[in-house]
Amino acid sequence: MITRQRLAAGVCALLAALTAGIAFPAGAVADETAAQAAPKVELVLDVSGSMRANDIDGGSRMAAAKQAFNEVLDATPEEVQLGIRTLGANYRGNDRKTGCKDTAQLYPVGTLDRTEAKTAVATLTPTGWTPIGPALLKAAADLDGGDGTRRIVLISDGEDTCQPLDPCEVAREIAAKGVGLTIDTLGLVPDAKTRDQLSCIADATGGTYTSVQHKEELTDRVGQLVDRAADPVATPVAVEGADACAKAPALKSGLYTDREEFAQHRWYRVDVEPGKELRASVSVAADRTVNPDYGVLLRAVTVHGREIVRGEAAGNGRTDVISTGLRYPKAESDDEDAAAETVCLQVSNSFSAASGVKTTPGMPLELTVDVVDGPDQAGDVASFGLGRGWWLLGTLVVIGFLAGVLWGWISRLRIAVWRTN
Repeated sequence: MITRQRLAAGVCALLAALTAGIAFPAGAVADETAAQAAPKVELVLDVSGSMRANDIDGGSRMAAAKQAFNEVLDATPEEVQLGIRTLGANYRGNDRKTGCKDTAQLYPVGTLDRTEAKTAVATLTPTGWTPIGPALLKAAADLDGGDGTRRIVLISDGEDTCQPLDPCEVAREIAAKGVGLTIDTLGLVPDAKTRDQLSCIADATGGTYTSVQHKEELTDRVGQLVDRAADPVATPVAVEGADACAKAPALKSGLYTDREEFAQHRWYRVDVEPGKELRASVSVAADRTVNPDYGVLLRAVTVHGREIVRGEAAGNGRTDVISTGLRYPKAESDDEDAAAETVCLQVSNSFSAASGVKTTPGMPLELTVDVVDGPDQAGDVASFGLGRGWWLLGTLVVIGFLAGVLWGWISRLRIAVWRTN
């Protein structure tokens, strides 16, 4: 009995290992252009009245921000085009409508003149309101155009004071445009409401939120984010999936971004030539509060609707991004003129919005498609997602069965001998 239990456990463990090895293939690499466009960064600084507070290393928040800016400007890589935008820097009055328009570009995005930029920063004095939403919209427009990396770094010490233009919704709208723009946020006050708002802004665009309480932390973090913009990256291409394969956009190898609403199905098409292998993976980010227990499904089907292979993953509310992938090799053909096969990729999710949460725009979706040279014997791979593992699994099942029968026969024989004695 113990031997049989161990055999069963070994078979289950092997099955789990084989499934894991096939279900999560190596990530596909998107096509990259030989010459990357110049990366662009805009620093967006809160210059509202609350920045006068003296609670950062014995000095004011404004002084800490100025020092950080000066040091970052000195260290900015030559290839980075940098600009500076302010919010709440010019209007001192009490008219809310006017105060919520108070955002201006202090230094235009372009080749950096360090002396000129430092001089502009030195003139800043904490003044007015906190129109974060309007400032983000203007900053996105400042960075519009070009194919290089685009990043907004927002430094603020409080919540937006210009509702109902929710800055979190503004960030989602920016992300929904598929422009590949990332917003990173830094909070100068460890306040729960401020943290939640700045975190939401960052999450909506795939950025990061950092709470900062010291001068050196602020300088180091801003410098890291500016340097990160200079790192070579593959910029996702905005694409709009269809509700049926027949109307789906045709994709080639690359990295794509889209938006998918709750419980929605999105379709895309990829042509796979004989002897090639399709590798696809998808990630869906919960950029707002969702109910626990959800999943993402990626299916490869023929144009006639027959499923070829699938990848799926489930979550329980403990992660903000859920991913899955699949592989499909197209066997070689004896016909040199054999046409490519059109494979339909279906992405669906089982997310549901929490009470009171907006369902539009859809959640960020990132799809990686790669068509590479296939294995020598394509027909042996992706058989029910286990490839050649089926042969080994079948052999182990037969061996386990025979071992069980043999052990049962031996046990009965021993019992018979014992009774006879």
